[in-house]
Amino acid sequence: MCQTISDAVMESKESHKIVAALARRAKEGANSSHIADAIASTWLEIDHALTPILGQQGVAALYKRSLHLTGSTYSWLVHALENVHPGTDLDALKIVLSQQSGADAAAAGGAFLQTFYELLASLIGSSLTERLLRSVWAHCLTGPSAQDTSS
Repeated sequence: MCQTISDAVMESKESHKIVAALARRAKEGANSSHIADAIASTWLEIDHALTPILGQQGVAALYKRSLHLTGSTYSWLVHALENVHPGTDLDALKIVLSQQSGADAAAAGGAFLQTFYELLASLIGSSLTERLLRSVWAHCLTGPSAQDTSS
């Protein structure tokens, strides 16, 4: 039986919490560069967690597909896909996010991460996705706030 992404996805508290955490950072005064850094850092952790399982090309394909799907809502986000080298181009993502307001960067970045989660869950199942990314989401949710400049 073929399932769509939305049919295959269990509502993930973690993926919704990351969206809320990014929005909170924006409200606390984080500028778009800080938001972009947080999203890139999160992606690096995702990459680290999934590359041994899916391979570098598999993770890169999910990254690109997630950006493409999120671009239907945030059209400017697809510019991160232009002239992308094989793999993931976090510099391009950080640039396009940094060019937006903090709130827009947080909304688009959160949507991108949530879309990625849903896409992965549609392929390997919600339970396995949650287990594989649990430590990533936990770290993101306990990371420094916008007001923390100790790093």
